[in-house]
Amino acid sequence: MKTAIIGGGIAGLAAAFELEKARSAGEAVEYTLFEAGSRLGGALASEMVDGTVLEKGPDSFLSEKPAATELCRELGLGADLIPSNDEARKTFILVKNRMVPLPDGLMFLVPTKLIPTALTRLFSLKTKIRMGFELLHPPRAGEEDEAVATLVERHFGAEAVDRLADPLLSGIYGGDAAQLSARTVLPRLVEMEKEYGSLTRGMLAGHRKMRAKAKEAAKASGSAAAHGKAMQGTVNAGGNGRPGARSIFTTLRGGLQQLVDALEARIDRRSIRLSTPVNGLQRTANGWVVETAGGSEVYDAVILASPAWAAGVLLGSVDPVLGEELGGIPYSSSITVNLMYDEAKLGTLPEGFGFLVPASEGRTMLACTFAHRKFLGRTAPGKAVLRAFLGGMKNEALLTEKDEVLVATVRRELNEILRITAEPERAQVSRWRRAMAQYAVGHQERTKRIAERVAGLPGLRLVGNAYDGIGIPDCIRLGRKAARELTASQQVSEPASQPVG
Repeated sequence: MKTAIIGGGIAGLAAAFELEKARSAGEAVEYTLFEAGSRLGGALASEMVDGTVLEKGPDSFLSEKPAATELCRELGLGADLIPSNDEARKTFILVKNRMVPLPDGLMFLVPTKLIPTALTRLFSLKTKIRMGFELLHPPRAGEEDEAVATLVERHFGAEAVDRLADPLLSGIYGGDAAQLSARTVLPRLVEMEKEYGSLTRGMLAGHRKMRAKAKEAAKASGSAAAHGKAMQGTVNAGGNGRPGARSIFTTLRGGLQQLVDALEARIDRRSIRLSTPVNGLQRTANGWVVETAGGSEVYDAVILASPAWAAGVLLGSVDPVLGEELGGIPYSSSITVNLMYDEAKLGTLPEGFGFLVPASEGRTMLACTFAHRKFLGRTAPGKAVLRAFLGGMKNEALLTEKDEVLVATVRRELNEILRITAEPERAQVSRWRRAMAQYAVGHQERTKRIAERVAGLPGLRLVGNAYDGIGIPDCIRLGRKAARELTASQQVSEPASQPVG
């Protein structure tokens, strides 16, 4: 089978790696990876500066999703996997220019501990009273999808959306809680509301079940050590860490560029075409025709690993309905600004990993991470890295600003918030235009319609962050799955060999 992979981000690289494995194992597999840019990896890009890792895009992946960790180990990078420094994990929300820590007991936007919630400065008295009465909330019978903001406001009020849901989800999706699908982004809370009514009661009930399972596992093994291991996943899932919990995030010692480089090294260089945009895609009786500036080639299968909006343009002539559905998936843009400092000149920072900024604060920054604290061993001694995030759905215009303007804006806001006046030793600006898919209300219905259209186009697979998970592990999982499916379909379609004589 001859397969074209369109898009050299992590999903496309994962697919190429899987096809290369099949080819090396003797399968009749050929593939070509087309990438419009001059490098592979997409948003995964790191730079090492005097012993300090500067991440231009994502800095890590979720530890609980295994696909990324498994791939790193398969590539021989297991020794370079490092966990987030969760014993020091503390996240602040900026409220009226003051740093307010997320209260203890916060689980997936749901407060579960009375005293920390009552004492926090994050919420007004009115909101705290509403959170107390949320325990009486009746179950919801409706099946229709709704925005995350609608769900959270119904239970905890508008202030909880402004100071909690919106900044947290903006940090993850770069999106707007008023637009994101509750059923897709927070399915666990949607199910809890159906069963328990109160999200607080539902979260506490789920926590009790996890503890009970941990005790049963310990009893079955007869080991106190096993009990401790089983309990790791039950520790506070809120914004601030506790000793002994499994790390929330994992990264690579030399930056996520390590993963890109390791994948590229395992893929046949003759199969990679950089700086080669695909200009057209056609479906014919002979297969899929891929058109580039260099001409046209026919392939048996196509793995589209480009953003949904780009895939929609290519598929518009093949299936206009599919093209329109793909083009309807919204995307947000983002900007990262890395500032590296002499730590001695920086002054005292708040404890923890950094802070989030609600839109109501009127700031340009969406968030700031103290990168040198989040992952130990990736910053040179005596140095500190502050990583600011800008852009999002509400401020796309920032992408056109000059680097020096963005750096000056971040420095001014850091001075106003943290009183940082020191000159950074290095400033690095990275723009990611239309890079993050937004799971808007109705996303699951849209992806079902997309899947139905794709099923009518043999040999086509869609992978990336627009469909079933935005994170690095999700993209890796989908890319490898697509490659495996195509390889398996080839084996099924090949006729069985006939006995001789």
